[in-house]
Amino acid sequence: MEISFLMLSYFKKTAETQHLSAAAEELHISQPALSKMLSSLESKLGVRLFDRIGRNIVLNKNGQIFLKYADIAL
Repeated sequence: MEISFLMLSYFKKTAETQHLSAAAEELHISQPALSKMLSSLESKLGVRLFDRIGRNIVLNKNGQIFLKYADIAL
């Protein structure tokens, strides 16, 4: 399983904003590209990191735990 620095950075920004469009704008990438990368990260980890509620996303318990490790790695 290979998780890149870029994936961790994108995850962290999304976790901070808890909004895909806002995170994508701040990261200067498209929202679909960010969404695809987050789905790939979740697939590699085998767990969901965000709960998707309509157009909103909320960091779930798995995401909160992973964020602590991402912060250390970054």
